[in-house]
Amino acid sequence: MEKIVDRFLRYVAFDTTSNPDSQSQPSTNKQFALLDQLRKELEAMGLEKVELDKYGYLMASIPSNIEEDVPAIGFISHVDTSPDAPGSGIKPRIIENYDGKSITLNEAKGMVLDPEEFPELKDYVGQTLITTDGNTLLGADDKAGVAEIMAAAEYIMEHPEFKHGPIKIGFTPDEEIGRGVDHFDVARFGAKYAYTMDGGAIGELEYENFNAAAAKLHIQGRNIHPGYAKDKMLNAILIASELNDMLPVWQRPEYTEGYDGFIHITKFTGVVEEADIQYIIRDHDFELFERKKKMIRECADFINCKYGGNIVTVDIKDQYYNMKKEVEPHYHIIEKAVEAMKAAGIKPNIRPIRGGTDGARLSFMGLPCPNIFAGGLNFHGKYEYLPVQSMEKASEVILNIIRNFTVK
Repeated sequence: MEKIVDRFLRYVAFDTTSNPDSQSQPSTNKQFALLDQLRKELEAMGLEKVELDKYGYLMASIPSNIEEDVPAIGFISHVDTSPDAPGSGIKPRIIENYDGKSITLNEAKGMVLDPEEFPELKDYVGQTLITTDGNTLLGADDKAGVAEIMAAAEYIMEHPEFKHGPIKIGFTPDEEIGRGVDHFDVARFGAKYAYTMDGGAIGELEYENFNAAAAKLHIQGRNIHPGYAKDKMLNAILIASELNDMLPVWQRPEYTEGYDGFIHITKFTGVVEEADIQYIIRDHDFELFERKKKMIRECADFINCKYGGNIVTVDIKDQYYNMKKEVEPHYHIIEKAVEAMKAAGIKPNIRPIRGGTDGARLSFMGLPCPNIFAGGLNFHGKYEYLPVQSMEKASEVILNIIRNFTVK
């Protein structure tokens, strides 16, 4: 079998950054390059029904080799990387036998992975780490998951003595911009249950996630020559700042954890004449989620009342919902994942996702789909890193889950 680290390094060489401003599916055509590479590899392994469609969904099947009637189990990862950091020209660094000390990523930029700032590093002393060079993200989110699924598929195809039911594999585009399953055909995929390999640190198992929405606010000001602006000018920059200051500081992401929700300003552009603000709204509790959306609308109403007219317009769109209510009725799929981790010598860490996955939306589309660790840390930025042993263990967990579904 090919080493899993070699697979990962091959996959991160592909620039697959998604683009939230694009209206196409996938949002960037370059995602097809990696998807086509994966298609060729799956076909070479001998998988069946290997299909890459026009929307960037790659699906493949491994037929059952047992007589028992067991459900088809799917494993899914996304190929795109976040637009929050550069995703081209990735130059991974391999740190063998990590000694627990600071790792200089980029001396010229003063970028250091310091255990004082990133205490999780201490958990990986003695292991092999893959880091960035401080200029790009690494792409472990979610190419680690892709490599783990591909390695498991290769093992199954090369070991016919490994007994299993029907297995479905899926790779998706555009997860990072919330459009990963917009055109995903659950019926064509053919799984009864699935797992996304898209979590963080080793041991993570998640079946609760945020309810999520995106808010866009436009502030229409009035630009008057500053020498004659008294009682006439409406400075959109200042009005936008005033509105933002009305939102509670303690509901910003830097002050939240666990089950806390937040309202996060992600973009602010403007001149005196007009300004735009973008937020993401998150909460595990649906009632609190609705309150946060209402709060933004009420702030806009106050500004409109204060300044008169329709100064602020608000557009809020829901993105995904908490999968808990769709997964809990099938809790045995969580139990099988717990057993699979324990069999691999891993302590399961069941926790809520402070984010979302393709699995959240798939669960509401009729495919219960909790999330399992892929192994990486510090996703979406230049401090991202990946312990190789975590990636190896994730692939082992996939095999253990498949094995567990053959046992009644």
